[in-house]
Amino acid sequence: MGMVEPLPPVEELDKRVAVIGSGPSGLTVAQQLRRAGYRVTVFERADKPGGFLRYGIPDFKLEKHYLDRRLVQLEKEGVVFRNSINVGVDYDAIDLKKDFDAIVLACGSNKPRDLNIPGRDLKGIYFAAEFLSHANKVVSGKAKENPALSAKNKNVIVIGGGDTGNDCVSTAIRQGCKSVIQFELFPPPPESRPSDKPWPQFVRTLSKSISIEEGGVQVFRINTKRFIGNKKGEVISLVASRVTVVEEHGKPKLEEIPNSEMEFPADLVILALGFAGAEESNLIEKLGLKLTPWGTVRVDEEGMTSVEGIFGTGDMVRGQSLIVWAIAEGRKVAHYVDRYLRGETELPNPLADYYVKSPFEI
Repeated sequence: MGMVEPLPPVEELDKRVAVIGSGPSGLTVAQQLRRAGYRVTVFERADKPGGFLRYGIPDFKLEKHYLDRRLVQLEKEGVVFRNSINVGVDYDAIDLKKDFDAIVLACGSNKPRDLNIPGRDLKGIYFAAEFLSHANKVVSGKAKENPALSAKNKNVIVIGGGDTGNDCVSTAIRQGCKSVIQFELFPPPPESRPSDKPWPQFVRTLSKSISIEEGGVQVFRINTKRFIGNKKGEVISLVASRVTVVEEHGKPKLEEIPNSEMEFPADLVILALGFAGAEESNLIEKLGLKLTPWGTVRVDEEGMTSVEGIFGTGDMVRGQSLIVWAIAEGRKVAHYVDRYLRGETELPNPLADYYVKSPFEI
């Protein structure tokens, strides 16, 4: 329909910018700066650009032809993509600083939270990112199905009640699992808005996700205690107990309910417990970047890291969040990169007065 047309820059600038990572935040930075006239190169360690958009989100939620259409637009605008390059390994970080006038890190928050309980080393227990990435590659024809990572004819348990956990449940159903149960440690949210949180305050209320409507079973207030395996070292079940919320020193605390242990059959266990910050890499170490106590890259209010000329954006800075936040922060950082390199900017910063305009506490 001609609604996604390339908008190449009116003038070219003699400045080069490297963007490391091609998820939503990295692509946003690249497009904004390229349209401003910079020579932008995007480095991606996977075989194709897109980051979590391509290999983390299932096709039934994001069909990849929409992503590819946007990438074609960026290429026609002049953005250069260098795929299958792990910066810090295949491309030395010191050379990167010499070759570019500014660097934007948009590598995501890829360090998964683990569950260190007895039996964790058994076969058949995977992180959600491993499971979803393999499933996406199979659907795209990039890989053949690995029976170990397939839910077909298996009893599947997904530990974690967030969006990623929901994606794992729906994917397991599409792969033909025997059963799938989703564990959530915390109690369910209220069914209606509490009286002490009137509109327009944000409040989460109970709703049935599509994955549960499709046939998954969701269990709240349950804590996994140990995995059980067979003689081959394969997981065959897990033991969990029910928990309740008690108050201690004025704060809520989860406490195990006595004699509530249950055993669930499990041929495949998927850990969807979120992410614990930026993945440890040679890049962060060689660039000498400072991290926050939460494992994310430390930046100032303008998105610059502890090293001048190197910026950070998206989940790598914010921690795991939503795509809309990644896009907004990508635009913000592009604004400040432009100002850093030219002393002024006309690029928009959608977060400039976000907290000032907010009518209520976020």
